[in-house]
Amino acid sequence: MRPEILNPLFAEVETLPGVGPQVAKLLKRLDITRAVDLLYHLPTGVIERVRAKSAHSSLLGSNVIIDLKPFQFRQPRSGRGPTRVFASDADGNTVSLIYFNNPGWAKKSLPMGETRTVSGKLEAYGDEWQIIHPEVLPADKGAELAIREPVYPLTEGLTNKRLRELAAMAVERAPNLPEWIEPSLAAREAWRPWRSAVAEAHRDPGSDDPRRRLAYDEVFANQLALMLLRQASRRHRGVALPGTGEIIARLKLPYQLTGAQRRVVEEIRGDMSQTAPMLRLLQGDVGSGKTLVALMSMLTAIESGAQAALLAPTEILARQHHATLLKQVDSIGVRVGILTGREKGKARESVLMGLADGSIDILVGTHAIFQEKVAYKNLGLAVIDEQHRFGVSQRLLLAAKAERPPHLLVMTATPIPRTLTLTQYGEMDVSRIDEMPPGRTPVETRVISEERLSEVVDGLGRHLAAGGQAYWVCPLVEESEKSDAAAAEERARILRLRFGDDKVGLVHGRMKGPEKDAVMSRFAANELSVLVATTVIEVGVDVPNATLMIVEGAERFGLAQLHQLRGRVGRGSGKSTCLLIRGQTLTEVGRARLALMRETNDGFRIAEEDLRLRGPGEILGTRQSGEVAFRVATANDVEELAQIAQDDALILLDRDGGLSGPRGQAARTCLYLFERDQAVGLIRSG
Repeated sequence: MRPEILNPLFAEVETLPGVGPQVAKLLKRLDITRAVDLLYHLPTGVIERVRAKSAHSSLLGSNVIIDLKPFQFRQPRSGRGPTRVFASDADGNTVSLIYFNNPGWAKKSLPMGETRTVSGKLEAYGDEWQIIHPEVLPADKGAELAIREPVYPLTEGLTNKRLRELAAMAVERAPNLPEWIEPSLAAREAWRPWRSAVAEAHRDPGSDDPRRRLAYDEVFANQLALMLLRQASRRHRGVALPGTGEIIARLKLPYQLTGAQRRVVEEIRGDMSQTAPMLRLLQGDVGSGKTLVALMSMLTAIESGAQAALLAPTEILARQHHATLLKQVDSIGVRVGILTGREKGKARESVLMGLADGSIDILVGTHAIFQEKVAYKNLGLAVIDEQHRFGVSQRLLLAAKAERPPHLLVMTATPIPRTLTLTQYGEMDVSRIDEMPPGRTPVETRVISEERLSEVVDGLGRHLAAGGQAYWVCPLVEESEKSDAAAAEERARILRLRFGDDKVGLVHGRMKGPEKDAVMSRFAANELSVLVATTVIEVGVDVPNATLMIVEGAERFGLAQLHQLRGRVGRGSGKSTCLLIRGQTLTEVGRARLALMRETNDGFRIAEEDLRLRGPGEILGTRQSGEVAFRVATANDVEELAQIAQDDALILLDRDGGLSGPRGQAARTCLYLFERDQAVGLIRSG
């Protein structure tokens, strides 16, 4: 149960004075549904205003507060263009007040001949002085306009003034919470108490101390939750699965394991031979051989009399894993089943019975394999493949699901910077495959201006004529999946005109799963020559014959995304090429990204650079991690604070009595504040 002290903060925004359904709807667009969301919706800057008696050329470009008397209202006859209200200041100068919508509101708030206090940026437009969309108050209330005002992220229909008032109400409602930060750390950093920090962060956005304290709280809650997860996992006794080596010895490998693969296999076998359940993250670049390591881990479990499950992010990838495993292990007597949304009726019942009676050794599938109705006879190892959405909260649930939790191996081909490994997988041990199998040719990467697009299409034609296949990835357009899909549809239309309808396939995020899978399957079977796509193919099926990747608008993608897309090619023994088509205007960050892509195929180096180059907080978003994005902490904060927070959480658990001591009770409040309550549930006894 959430501590009562937090109840006022978790009340819906409608409980605040003046918030009805319409305002609540606008706030929801900003992910604000409760008072606590307002507390953490911090201002991003500050407006400095100049209070002036009259307009003057020296004030151009400044935000001014000025008394004006409207004398003429002019609305465009055609209904297009802005509404203008002409007003005079104390010295008789004329200032135009411009509105691009809502002329009725302009007329009502600026009655002719009545003085109003107006605030906004004074600008020159030809010989005219103007203020666009000014804030307006009756003259007797003009003193309420602050010289220095915090500026909030907004949505259309919600003013900065209104959001500031709502944030002030939420701060007023905030209780004094007990302190969860270790006292000597709080003193060293000169951090004020939580409530004071919240109030100051809203009052003075320029002051970094209170915002940094709030960022620390988030990172601390994250680290403590991960530690509690690890502690709970270690406390639950699993089953030791040391393996015998007997089945692995019969496995016919396509090539010798690399040194890195052998090292990682030994690390995993060491974990699985213990009764404490394994929690291990396996990082390895695209093509480094993670799947073979996973297979050997699953065979170790089977040698010990247990079953293994392999979770894939998409149905088509699950089917590919299933087909590959059947080829590798069917001849050595290991039985493999598959369970996705497509298995129905008797086929599904047969798989469920095989799991329950133990006749299926390895189950491959999508998230369906962990649903309640799926009962294993003896699940000993769960392998999660490239499943960004299988985040901390899902791992908490999996750990709590079984009496004897399985060993857990999470694999990712997205190299994760060390800092983010701490925040997303901090409870796990980490293995890295940092060596590529012999014989793999690095993908050649070239950057080409969009002005040479016709040459790229000609080159694509030659590639297809030689029997090759290619991907064409369309650019990210704003933040809209719909516009991404529209860009892909238009590119597919143009390429079909050139190469024929039967040669060009299309996949995008608005298509349903089975529809997408059908197109991807046709491409994998070489029935299609070109696959036009949005970034849904970032994690996808292996097509060794596809040796050309074209990324349009490449400067709009993050480095990690570009690296993942490039990893779709270079799967076979032939030479592969990645063409990055750039726009004509490049930012310095965009230029640096593309230069690095040309320079290196090392995913780990790219990941570290990605963290350095991307905007604050962007890399922590849901698209990258599958977790709730941090509300205050930026990527820089996490890099700076994660280790400090981990040490602080360790002191709490090892020295300060865990969650049952006085500081631990305060830390429970912190966990609930940041909705890490599953972690509290794991350690109810403290």
